[in-house]
Amino acid sequence: MKMPAPRGSLSSALVDALGGGDIDFSGAPDDDEDFHLSLFLCYELAYRGWDGVDDSWEWQLDLLRLRAELESRWQDRLHELVGPPVPADPESVPAELAAIVAADDGPPLSKYLRGRATPEQFREFVIHRSVYHLREADPHTFAIPRLGGRAKAALVEIQADEYGGGVTGRMHQELFKQTMSWFGLDLTYGGYVHAVPAATLAVNNLMSFFGLHRARRGAILGHLAAYEMTSSLPNRAYGNGLRRLGGDPGATAFYDEHVEADAVHEQIAAHDMCGTFALAEPELAGQVLWGARCALAVDNLWAQDVMDAWAAGRTSLRE
Repeated sequence: MKMPAPRGSLSSALVDALGGGDIDFSGAPDDDEDFHLSLFLCYELAYRGWDGVDDSWEWQLDLLRLRAELESRWQDRLHELVGPPVPADPESVPAELAAIVAADDGPPLSKYLRGRATPEQFREFVIHRSVYHLREADPHTFAIPRLGGRAKAALVEIQADEYGGGVTGRMHQELFKQTMSWFGLDLTYGGYVHAVPAATLAVNNLMSFFGLHRARRGAILGHLAAYEMTSSLPNRAYGNGLRRLGGDPGATAFYDEHVEADAVHEQIAAHDMCGTFALAEPELAGQVLWGARCALAVDNLWAQDVMDAWAAGRTSLRE
């Protein structure tokens, strides 16, 4: 991935160090933009890395210490948003997940995109989501070797669909490129990291925060369950909104695929994956529910940020 421009003193220090300069991570982030870009810079080293940066940086001790400090701040922020994890009855996890999803009353972004968004606004939406969708299943895949039994099999079943059942052209990442192509966008992995604000990076940082830590394996499963359980209807709205703007079947294929796939994944995620995991590791049942709450809360903050920008008549992107 091409290294983005810094957004403050800490991300500047990181970019300098990764580029071969002095290592000095003693400063604090200037603001949310600086914070989330810095954390994203750290996390990407565990995915495909940064252009021109040696792979050994993934385990560089000074960087790992910095990442741990940033993660501690991020966890504090999540506790402010939804509270800390609390113990839960393992038997109740599927029903509790359904209740969390049913109670969610986030911004009506999908309805706006379905019926009112301009082509320029829908294009911005696609740019925001490209940061995640071009590596869509990858953060959750980190959980596979940390599970056993039915929970592991259920996660593999979901992820196999995300990766197109072994067919490259059916991978959801590849289907999303068709949507991007219709808008004439750059298909490069991470090509729009420089353009999206902190709220968008936060959505992605949350997944990495959960997925890269074995201790948060319950949270990443709850996160995935929340996504699968709230995906089908919004994706139907996205597809219909894009058709309203003239989108062809190739452009809407990503959204149409999720309408059907996620309706099935919803049950697998809640019962076969999270339910059996909670029974197998009851001490982490509450963490599953916490991960779901965090997923919805952080996504809602991002959606509200986008809609506030459009309501004010300005772009939701940085540039």
